[in-house]
Amino acid sequence: MSVQKIILYPDPVLKKVCRPVRDLDEEILGLIRDLVDTMRSGPGSVGVAAPQIGITLRVCVVDVSGSKLGKNSNHGLLVMVNPEIIESDGTAVMREGCMSVPDYTGDVERATGVTIRFTDEHNRVRVLETSGFEAVAVQHEMDHLDGLLFLDRISSLKTGLFRRKNYK
Repeated sequence: MSVQKIILYPDPVLKKVCRPVRDLDEEILGLIRDLVDTMRSGPGSVGVAAPQIGITLRVCVVDVSGSKLGKNSNHGLLVMVNPEIIESDGTAVMREGCMSVPDYTGDVERATGVTIRFTDEHNRVRVLETSGFEAVAVQHEMDHLDGLLFLDRISSLKTGLFRRKNYK
């Protein structure tokens, strides 16, 4: 389909809890194509969620395979419709950024491993175990579906938020 414009914070659509997808029809498949195209067009992007392009449905995509942090441990392109975390373990703090908050990064504590259940673009229910950077990216994108930004997970905006030097 096409690259879509990213909605920027503080747009209220980013704070909305998204509705579940009922049917994987042509409209949803088009949304998935738009999300993949938009993710691949973003500088350093490893994921994007539907609300970031103004659609309040529970759909997101993640692909960390092109990132130095995820290239050795990933499942390739993950298209996730109605994803849910069914198990998590460990915690670590990692620096995160977001296309919807382009001028800042922040230190966020997340699970180091998550097991997720979702429907893929072929209408198959999948259960996957993810770890490391891929697990962080999955949690970040799934947060968008619940109206949360990484800014909401920073324990101290004074010490855990950083102005981005360059976003290209």
